[in-house]
Amino acid sequence: MVRKRSLDGSRPGQTEAGPSRRAPMREFSRSLPMSLLRAREAVMRQFRPSLRNHGLTEQQWRILRALSSVDEIEVTELARLAFLLGPSLSRILRDLEARQLIERKAAETDLRRAVVSISAKGLKLIEAVAPTSEAIYAAITKRFGARRLAELQEMLTALEGDLSDMASGDDAELDANE
Repeated sequence: MVRKRSLDGSRPGQTEAGPSRRAPMREFSRSLPMSLLRAREAVMRQFRPSLRNHGLTEQQWRILRALSSVDEIEVTELARLAFLLGPSLSRILRDLEARQLIERKAAETDLRRAVVSISAKGLKLIEAVAPTSEAIYAAITKRFGARRLAELQEMLTALEGDLSDMASGDDAELDANE
């Protein structure tokens, strides 16, 4: 249950003497991370049924899509490319390898490192999912507008680029500890 606040930030029935729980920040629902998460969820809600029909999770699909764009890639680079943490990626790769959707081997330059590639079976799965995926993209484009979608993608790319050289909280913490 969500209890609403009045315009002054107090809850109904709260006295002036009561503690204020209002943080000196923008509204939670208007924060950029939440707006991006809600938009991502709205998009992924369109794709999930198709992925489920093909026995795939979002993360598995993301990995297969990334692998379909390269010949082979080191696991650490795949984690960065697919925005997955190492332990999650290891588990997902194990599952995909067991289903023979990917192939894994030692890197030629460093036998301690692994490289992965999509298998023929994985490519067939991509080809099976592609028509539905493209139909979903077409429906989103029709609903949102091709121009607006292109502008959104350009703005998101620009935002990512503009923020890429900005120190993150993690970077600032590392600098303070050095």
